[in-house]
Order: sequence, then C-alpha cells, then structure tokens
Amino acid sequence: MKVVVRNESNNPLPQYETAGAAGLDICCNQEVYLDCGTRDIVPTGLYVEIPEGYELQIRPRSGLAAKHGITVVNSPGTIDSDYRGEICVILINHGPRSVMFHKGDRIAQMVLTKVERVEWVESDNLSETSRGENGFGSTGK
Repeated sequence: MKVVVRNESNNPLPQYETAGAAGLDICCNQEVYLDCGTRDIVPTGLYVEIPEGYELQIRPRSGLAAKHGITVVNSPGTIDSDYRGEICVILINHGPRSVMFHKGDRIAQMVLTKVERVEWVESDNLSETSRGENGFGSTGK
C-alpha cells in the first residue's frame, strides 16, 4: 500500500528491517535524554497521509525494552487517518540508567492497520458464553 509522507528529518524513511517484519522502524529527529523514570515526547520529523479506514500504530522496539527498559507510554499509540501533524513518540525510561538518543536512532516501530468502524446495536441481552462475565484472572495463570 502506498502512503504519502513528508520527511523533514533528513533521516531515512521508516523501513522494514527484515523481510518478515511487521513494523517499520522510526527514528528520532533530535537528541533526547531520558533519565530514569522520566518520559518525553520525541519528534520524528515525519508527516503522513494515512488512507481513510487505516491507522498507524506506534509500538515499542523490543530491543530497547529488553536492554534499557525504554517503552512507548501509550502503547500502541494511534495516529488517525485525518491527522496531518508531525508524528511524535512518547517514550519512557523504566530502566536503571539514563539513556541518550541521538538524531537518527531508531526509537519505535509503526504498523499500518485496517480499522473497522463500529455501528452500535443496543440490546438488553447479550449472547451467553462459557466464560460469561468472569474477568481479570479468570482463565488461570
């Protein structure tokens, strides 16, 4: 699928790092210092025209999470099809050490996902299932 992008970062466009990758790695557009327990909104310099009926999901990079405790605060973050501003990523440092990102460092990944629109049908009764209303922790360990 072709997606229109404006790149004001001088970084390479987001790309799949392997043939089977689902997410496109995205880079930061400036130096960002994240002390332990802090978060920051990190600009990417990318502006996109997402097709109607789709969203871009911003997700953590597993390597940053495993090695440094860095993740995306609102994961997955949603970029709506009618948004035309800069894509920014809210990163948080849950790790034991401060981390410095430099312009061009890969900070997150994004996945283009089809979105279905909901049409509510109100009812006083829902169909029954074997699980029923059993929630948190009800299916075991």
